[in-house]
Amino acid sequence: MKNAILTVRRQEMLAKLTTKNQITLPREVVKGFKGIEYFDAVVQDGRIVLEPVRIRPVAADLAGIRKKMERLGVVAEDVVEAIQWSRSSPK
Repeated sequence: MKNAILTVRRQEMLAKLTTKNQITLPREVVKGFKGIEYFDAVVQDGRIVLEPVRIRPVAADLAGIRKKMERLGVVAEDVVEAIQWSRSSPK
């Protein structure tokens, strides 16, 4: 067996990249994530890492928006600065 190449696969399953640049995950992999529709995707050390994300609706009222801004550390001055920046940017 001159120049033979031996390929050993681990017990992982294959995911397929479609022509529309979508990744199809094996059913066995997805089974453990019931109710999850979204995954945060990052590249780490040449690998695609998916992390489940639960989307929580933000209260659409002003109090809910202010609460989220506070949680994120966004202050009123940040908003004013962002508005000024967006209005001064060349179009």
